[in-house]
Amino acid sequence: MSPLREEVLMHMRLRGFSPKTVEVYIHALEELARFYKLPLETLSCEQVQKFLDHLISVKKLAWSTINVYFAAYRLLYTHLLKRSMHEFSIPPRGRSGKRPGILSTEEVRRLIEETPNIKHRAMLAMAYGSGLRISEVARIRIADIDRGRMMLRVQQSKGHKDRYTVLSAQALALLEKVWHKYRPREYFFSSPDGKRPISVHTISMVYHSALKRSGIRKVGGIHVLRHYAEFRIMPSNIRNAA
Repeated sequence: MSPLREEVLMHMRLRGFSPKTVEVYIHALEELARFYKLPLETLSCEQVQKFLDHLISVKKLAWSTINVYFAAYRLLYTHLLKRSMHEFSIPPRGRSGKRPGILSTEEVRRLIEETPNIKHRAMLAMAYGSGLRISEVARIRIADIDRGRMMLRVQQSKGHKDRYTVLSAQALALLEKVWHKYRPREYFFSSPDGKRPISVHTISMVYHSALKRSGIRKVGGIHVLRHYAEFRIMPSNIRNAA
């Protein structure tokens, strides 16, 4: 899907999609292409729907994940390939009734402290201590740290707006250890070449490995740490400090 891939990427860049959205949409399109081993532009609406049903009934993916596939295929077939409603239509998406789980303070402490790699510990501590989305953890820059006010500048967060959030002393101490050990140039958590942010997939793997190592049985992705943090961070205080 190389030529079509470039067209999709350009379309998403022009619409200002976030790096995370671009990554997951491309993954959804690649999965569809691998499933049929055919060019995406040749697939029928029925074939796309059968693949979505496979994800739901066989792979049993969560609705939050299925929704990403729905959106990616709508973008391709209705916006780029200009198929009409008669040619391409997906039934309305369902919604999960589950609410994200909440970890106790002790469980969060165990999750972080039992993670041996200092860089991985810092990732989890930032998600928890500053209430960051996984994509925001990946893009933490050295220049974003405000030690004087103990604040973190989050660039291009949801809605393409910058914001400030709290920076805990524990998380700052871990970031300092990461800096002393790895000497990052721009991003605290970078790709192997040091030029780009680490992938969100890698951070997710770090979280799930820590979850398994700690023995915590509650289900939920790394967003659980962010949701827990929302109970502790006072938005009004953050706005006043910024």
